[in-house]
Amino acid sequence: MDIKNIETGTDGAALIGQPSPTSGGLAAGVAMCLMSMSSIQFGAALSSSAIATYGVAGATWLRLAFAAIILAAVVRPSVLRYSGAQWRATLLLGTTTAAMTLCFFAAIQRLPLGLAIAIDFLGPLSVAVFGYGLSWRLTWPLIAAAGILFLAHDGEGWVGNLPGVLFALGSAVGWAVYILLTKKVGAAFKGLEGLSMSLIVAGLVATPFGLAETGGAFTVEGLVEVLGLAILVPLLPYALEMVALRRMPSASFGILMSLEPALGALAGFLILAQPMTALQMLGTALVVAASAGATASAERAA
Repeated sequence: MDIKNIETGTDGAALIGQPSPTSGGLAAGVAMCLMSMSSIQFGAALSSSAIATYGVAGATWLRLAFAAIILAAVVRPSVLRYSGAQWRATLLLGTTTAAMTLCFFAAIQRLPLGLAIAIDFLGPLSVAVFGYGLSWRLTWPLIAAAGILFLAHDGEGWVGNLPGVLFALGSAVGWAVYILLTKKVGAAFKGLEGLSMSLIVAGLVATPFGLAETGGAFTVEGLVEVLGLAILVPLLPYALEMVALRRMPSASFGILMSLEPALGALAGFLILAQPMTALQMLGTALVVAASAGATASAERAA
């Protein structure tokens, strides 16, 4: 696969590989993106029972640990053969993955799913906007901010709470860093070895938080439930995203992923019975439009 690198970020430190996809590869990448987004949103919506049983940190740790074990058994990464640069990349991505996942599930415990996803999406939106310097593209975050304000009001009052918003913002920062690191790790390893190593790191980083919250009290039924959730989030979507990023341009990937806030709102409505007012639907549409617009304009600038 031919790769050309484009700089992202004002310091030029991050390099994102840009594939030259075939039409079949692009179609497969699109399908993988849609499957990934659906898995994340419906996996998040189905997590309330596990969070109630084990707490945010406990449920997050267990799903990261299960995902790491499953993928390591399939991929069998050659741990002793990796270079220092490969280890540094996976340590950074794994730590970021753990922090991002912990913040995300803490946010959805306190905020409606659609609102949490919209705030979370400020991360990739920032990557698309600020990666090409300050310009008229700052309009896109302003549009997204307006959409988030619409989402945060249900017609009777403000929804959620400040800790939930702060956790969602923390997840947004983590997602931005995750995007930049995933391309590097995907290019530095064969197949899914980089993802496997980063999930192992993520599980280890989350372990002290998870053990502190669960106290080591587990049930067979609870562990089986978390095992299924671990496949939905993070194992399946992370694997699909890493493969998709090898098959399609980063801009196409970003535009497709812009649909995620809408899917999050749909999952919240269908599974968690979180209805949306007309104004909140407009807010979701604004966030989706801002993300898609920022990604498309960043591609033109490249």
